[in-house]
Amino acid sequence: MKNNRAIFPGSFDPITLGHVDIVNRALDLFDEIIIAVGTNADKKYMFDAEQRFAFIQETFKNVSKIKIMSYTGLTIDFAKEINVNFILRGLRNPADFEFEKAIAQTNRKLSGIETVFLLTSASTSFISSSIVRDIHRHHGDISELVPEALMKLIQKK
Repeated sequence: MKNNRAIFPGSFDPITLGHVDIVNRALDLFDEIIIAVGTNADKKYMFDAEQRFAFIQETFKNVSKIKIMSYTGLTIDFAKEINVNFILRGLRNPADFEFEKAIAQTNRKLSGIETVFLLTSASTSFISSSIVRDIHRHHGDISELVPEALMKLIQKK
């Protein structure tokens, strides 16, 4: 029997309830999901890599099928390095689809790795990390947009 493993790549700056929704719904599809926290030297993050990793670890601490790893470089190179069969992506809207479709087709052409898309739930489809960062930056309430574990870690600081 083939071991179906997927990576769910992103910057997760920060992880949102939309991300959590996609991962939780994908758990039945894969033997293991690796949440792959990417680092881009050209990007300015609100939360450093250690914080983002901690938010994800706390959110999924009781889920044995989830592993969290960090990486730099191309997602397909990382996927091949850790012997992963699939890339998991969430789609919120038609613009996401067009953008993600081009990446998925390129990834498949270059590596043979398939991308599996899940539509976000209606209740989380409006949430994006950039919106959450903007609200947080202006001292707004993000508690309805992010996992409870993230709120607990932010409040400890």
